[in-house]
Amino acid sequence: MSILPLSFSFSLFLILFPSVCLADIGTAAWYAPPYSPTACSGSDASQFPSSSLFAAAGEGIWDNGAACGRQYKLRCLSAVAAGSCKPDETIEVKIVDYGRSLVSPRSAAGTTIVLSQTAFETVANWTASRSINIEIQQGLNYEEQ
Repeated sequence: MSILPLSFSFSLFLILFPSVCLADIGTAAWYAPPYSPTACSGSDASQFPSSSLFAAAGEGIWDNGAACGRQYKLRCLSAVAAGSCKPDETIEVKIVDYGRSLVSPRSAAGTTIVLSQTAFETVANWTASRSINIEIQQGLNYEEQ
């Protein structure tokens, strides 16, 4: 009886469990209203999902505007203030803006992503932390359901 080569087994693992390999580590800040106009769709209110789970792309994921409409799955890993993360909370956000051109100020500069206040407080205590460390994974293009 032969054992599959290690490289084949690992390749099979990557094919069967791609999400394990696609997550990155980054940081997130938050911003409050007004959210419009945005760099992606101006003042079009239909760009915002009814869940209010949306975000502005930081420099690293902006991609010259190609990030508009992308969906990202994320969760809080840690923050400077102990107890800031809400355990077992994962959200999906839609990119609607560019972090460097926000109408309202953000809680911290230079982050991977800037979450709407609703999105941030779903995964972390926004009053305790200006930014959080996150696990982030790009999903499919956003389609409101």
